[in-house]
Amino acid sequence: MEYVDYYQILGVPRNASQKEIHRAYRKRARKYHPDVNKDKSAEAEFKKLNEANEVLKDPEKRKLYDTYGKDWSNDGQYNNASNWEQMFRQGNNHSGGTRTFRFSNDDSFGQKSGFSDFFHSLFGHDSGKQESHWRDFDRPGQSHEADITITLRELISGASKTISLQSYEHDAVGQAHPTSRTFQVKIPKGITDGSVIRLPGQGDKGSVRGIPGDLRLRIHIAPDFRFKVNGHDLYTTLTLTPWEAALGAKVDVQTVDGSVTLTIPKGSQNGRKLRIRGKGLPQKSGQAGDIIVELEIQVPTALSKEEEQLFKELAAKSRFNPRSKMGQRASQKG
Repeated sequence: MEYVDYYQILGVPRNASQKEIHRAYRKRARKYHPDVNKDKSAEAEFKKLNEANEVLKDPEKRKLYDTYGKDWSNDGQYNNASNWEQMFRQGNNHSGGTRTFRFSNDDSFGQKSGFSDFFHSLFGHDSGKQESHWRDFDRPGQSHEADITITLRELISGASKTISLQSYEHDAVGQAHPTSRTFQVKIPKGITDGSVIRLPGQGDKGSVRGIPGDLRLRIHIAPDFRFKVNGHDLYTTLTLTPWEAALGAKVDVQTVDGSVTLTIPKGSQNGRKLRIRGKGLPQKSGQAGDIIVELEIQVPTALSKEEEQLFKELAAKSRFNPRSKMGQRASQKG
């Protein structure tokens, strides 16, 4: 059984501080981690580093190693067996019992810790709860959220959207580097303003074997001068002439992807709402919302002499007086 020089493995002096030991371990572990270094000897070297760190990071184990490890002879024999046995019999509170150590086993390769016989001769075997050094390196990647703006036409057609995002990727030793990535995103049916599209695994890469994060795209619908969006319904205002409202008419109304003919009932009032079914935004069920059309009656501000004469004749012949029943009342707005 050979003596193992843990200080030499980590490349630190015997009086190294805990901070120096930790820094040296992380630097070398990044270099020899089997998922980073594909050399056949990397796995064995990584296990040596884990064993050295397991001893030197723990003040109690380090003290034992510094005190008795130096007495290990070159031929593999311990020169002061009585002191060795006494150290193991001594409890932590010096009141007897057996000294036990909790150490981190690396079972990532389908086996026990892989620590040397020297380690187990010095510290024994621990059947208690095990920890893993992989945690220091296998960190999941960070998830990100980005805003994406789409038009109503893109939303209805279900088209693909190409987006480019600036982010950071970490290399094998954990250094972050700026990168630009391009995604082809299919706009699913049924989403509305504020919906989130999740792209699993498209966030930052994980450290070493850590799973990548996600990319969440928050949907914003671009303003459209024709429509106001409310859920899956679209609201629009249609202007009419007084005679269209009074006599009724058929008027073309724009939709997102075309137009339809809307029938205006006779005697329609200002502010009346008419519904065009199935021409709003698509829903997950396969159906679609509606277009709500609010009527706005506009009076001409400039009349020709003939038009003015016709209005005078209408005024003289018409018996309609909106004030006869409603009179004057408080405004609903203010």
